[in-house]
Amino acid sequence: MSTHAEDAKPLAARVLVIGHRGASALRPEHTLASYAVAIQDGADFVEPDLVSTKDGALVIRHENEIGGTTDVAQHPEFASRRTTKTVDGMKITGWFTEDFTLAELKTLRARERLADIRKANTAYDGQFTVPTLDEMIEFVAAESSARGRVIGIIPEIKHSTYFRGIGLPMEDKVLATLDAHAYTRTAPVEIQSFEIGNLKYLHGKLGKTHPNVRLLQLMDAPEQHPADAPDTTYATMMTPAGLKAIATYADAIGPSTRSIIPLAKDGKLAPVAPLVHDAHAAGLEVHPYTFRPENHFLAADFRNDAGDAARNEEGSVKEIRAYLATGIDAFFTDDPALGRKAVDGR
Repeated sequence: MSTHAEDAKPLAARVLVIGHRGASALRPEHTLASYAVAIQDGADFVEPDLVSTKDGALVIRHENEIGGTTDVAQHPEFASRRTTKTVDGMKITGWFTEDFTLAELKTLRARERLADIRKANTAYDGQFTVPTLDEMIEFVAAESSARGRVIGIIPEIKHSTYFRGIGLPMEDKVLATLDAHAYTRTAPVEIQSFEIGNLKYLHGKLGKTHPNVRLLQLMDAPEQHPADAPDTTYATMMTPAGLKAIATYADAIGPSTRSIIPLAKDGKLAPVAPLVHDAHAAGLEVHPYTFRPENHFLAADFRNDAGDAARNEEGSVKEIRAYLATGIDAFFTDDPALGRKAVDGR
């Protein structure tokens, strides 16, 4: 596991910019077009969220419910597949990847999930397919070769316990897919999950055979709990003892930005929480999520008067820099160009 040693290099020289679902502020998320923009704009890593199809293929969507991120509702041949399911304790109505074969999903097209805020992205609705993990790896490998720099991949395994429960476990398939591509046998890979058991399983499987693969324990709101550990809250996992336990199987934690610097009642940044300090003391890196450039998502300190949905590039860069000052090691951003600017000081 990583030990996070402080050194003499300036902070910005070692902080990694992660393209959250690609460059999802500028293109519909989890499309090859979104990854292309993220890479063009300087992302060190790009992130695919992984779910399973009915026939066991690993496809890239934020959730297994795809009504909000594809045009499935416009396909009358799939109208009867709209249903209600309980996923990780939440009742959800829509269309689910596990009810479609890969060939069927390939007839769908991606659409912007945050259409009210990112209206410009809706111009791309209907243009892009739902990619597989294989396709994404091949794309990143080609981009890496063309640009002469290594681009990391940071896949998140979504709803691990749920998919295992319906006979579609993903962990071994993820490892097999990484092993099947020359690029991911050597390029930096960091596998993430909000669950615990699958990361411990992967830790045991990886051993010393995959030195390029690291593990990231994601953390939701403090009062929430991992789907596979209902008696354990994320608040408990963020304590020094909890972080020490995580360090036995993971290299980094991925908390929300507001777990590092909370918001006060007026929406402005409150005093810095001890999480980064405590995680580093436990030997863990800290990779928070997610910086977004619209006023809607910014702390009140950094908003302007252009409107709730307006892009606020200056405010976003200032917000990222406030968090860089806490000592984070990497961060997820919907706009890697702004993340790059914040880190590089341009």
